[in-house]
Amino acid sequence: MKRAPAPAAAKPLARLGLRSRFDFVLHLPLRYEDETALCDPASAPPGKPVLVEARVERSEIAFRPRRQLVVHARSGGEPLTLRFFNFYPSQLKQFGRAADDGLLVRAYGEVRSGWFGAEMAHPRYRLVREGEPLAQALTPIYPTTAGLAQAQLRRLVLEALDADALDDTLPEASLARLGLWGFAESVRYLHRPPADADLAALAERTHPAWQRMKLDELLAQQLSMRLAYRARRERAAPPLPGDGALLRRFLGALPFRLTGAQARAMAEILRDLAQPHPMQRLLQGDVGSGKTILAAIACLAAADAGWQAAVMAPTEILAEQHYRKFAAWLAPLGARIAWLHGALSRGERKAALDAAAGGAAAIVVGTHALFQQEVAFKQLGLAVVDEQHRFGVQQRLLLRRKGEEAAARRRVVPHQLMMSATPIPRTLSMSYYADLDVSVLDELPPGRRPVATRLVSSARRREVLDRIRAACAEGQQAYWVCPVIEESPELDLQAALATHAELAAELPGLRVGLVHGRMPAEEKAAAMQAFASGATQLLVSTTVIEVGVDVPNASLMVIEHAERFGLAQLHQLRGRVGRGARDSVCILLYQQPLSAAARARLKVIFESADGFEIARQDLLLRGPGEYLGERQSGAPLLRFADLERDEPLIRAAREMAEELLAREPERARRHMERWLAGRQDYLRV
Repeated sequence: MKRAPAPAAAKPLARLGLRSRFDFVLHLPLRYEDETALCDPASAPPGKPVLVEARVERSEIAFRPRRQLVVHARSGGEPLTLRFFNFYPSQLKQFGRAADDGLLVRAYGEVRSGWFGAEMAHPRYRLVREGEPLAQALTPIYPTTAGLAQAQLRRLVLEALDADALDDTLPEASLARLGLWGFAESVRYLHRPPADADLAALAERTHPAWQRMKLDELLAQQLSMRLAYRARRERAAPPLPGDGALLRRFLGALPFRLTGAQARAMAEILRDLAQPHPMQRLLQGDVGSGKTILAAIACLAAADAGWQAAVMAPTEILAEQHYRKFAAWLAPLGARIAWLHGALSRGERKAALDAAAGGAAAIVVGTHALFQQEVAFKQLGLAVVDEQHRFGVQQRLLLRRKGEEAAARRRVVPHQLMMSATPIPRTLSMSYYADLDVSVLDELPPGRRPVATRLVSSARRREVLDRIRAACAEGQQAYWVCPVIEESPELDLQAALATHAELAAELPGLRVGLVHGRMPAEEKAAAMQAFASGATQLLVSTTVIEVGVDVPNASLMVIEHAERFGLAQLHQLRGRVGRGARDSVCILLYQQPLSAAARARLKVIFESADGFEIARQDLLLRGPGEYLGERQSGAPLLRFADLERDEPLIRAAREMAEELLAREPERARRHMERWLAGRQDYLRV
């Protein structure tokens, strides 16, 4: 760049992430304006911005209907009025000098009919002398922020573009094979498209110049992922053979056969654990596909080898479910399990921490508090992270760094098994999870019954109450899920507290319980235990029951204001029923009128019970940020590529990444430096 930005621009530029030359070069336009041709104001198309030229005659400040700068000019002999409602006093002087000097004004904006002829309100303008040449390229409009004028940003971007030659980081043979434009050709075209450019292709990002940019971005991501994968495999981890006495006894005592998918995933996990480098495996499967038992098997492999396992869940309810299941399955084998949660007394907490630090506890279960500074392990060989996407990129990044710090002390890093009941669409897996090995549970255990889904307007709430009364009279149990805890003046939602009181009054004779996230841990645990034991027939809840709740006798669920929930949440909640021998129903109670987005979500959840298809539709509706927990961290996502539309480019980037790393590692390094500029950490999580 020819000159440094003014100090006042430093903060706005930093907010946009613009620091290095290539940050500016890769700050691509949002859209374009055509200032390559002049338009006669009298024939300007309505509603479309155009460039007009007129001779300035005079200017004044008028006060009707409000204070404004009015510039009187003439174009082709016809009057043209420019109006500015927000202006500086210097502009009045500027236009006065222009009239005296015989200058022309070139104004860009919409032309409208006024009392005295053609008018333009707040056009973008500049003063020129007669005969000054027009722009030869379309004018780029860039994403900007407060405190940074479009003209200033445009100047900085184009200076960076022209500062030096732009080399290409990709081999010519690869470009030819894929039919791609060169890098310099592509960015120059995007910053300065010619007057005859295909604006539709630029707007849709299907133009060859955009295709090159998207491939480059995806390639940088793939390279970062593959290098992270390689670096991890070069680290040492404790081999956990998976053939010890505890695991053999556990498998021998199972009262059921693992599904084919479970057996396949178990073999993959145990094979990884036996290696002297750390496993980094994602176990994904639909609600109820049997992930927890595979986590228990992995933990037993660690215990058999004399190492500890940590099991981390996003909520205390899910952590408690894991603890209770693990205790029922593994404690009889002699494996000691510690549970760290908020309801522990000081003495109980100290005992649990001592058991983890001293190695007496083979398995430690808890929420993300497991990775706080005070929690230490004697020798942690395996970390299991359940519902990993719920933690957010920043939290997972901190977790990985903590593991690396511990590794520096122990010389080994723990194996890591991540689990997700939100199936990950293939394109997301190919891009953001490219540094993981993935096991998929694509079949449900025998006996899991499909859940019927019903869409019911809130106007028919009385019928829903009758359905609950009848189900509970037959000995069944039901959930009633609300989206918030207390009444909010902003949102017309049924709060859990109010709903609990209403349902207790409307359903006399039924035992109605309540659980929500703000309850003290011991009250929450007591409420869940009462429901699990059958002491409570109807449980009013917020989304704290979304994961980890397993009550086979619960066969009916009502989700209040279902239009307010995301697809993944609706699918997870629906999975809380259908776990017993009875036919189960999930009633989605919605309130009219529905927005187009809400209608689309409800249509998907009504028509499909396939978690993978629901996940694909969810990605289309929401984008990848929600899946990755990315919005919690503010870290950058893909800026240009679209995971659904650009799947062929993702495949090409995966292949090219392997090729570059194997044959031209220096090109790979330069490519990542150009595109990531210090952001690799977020892409490796």
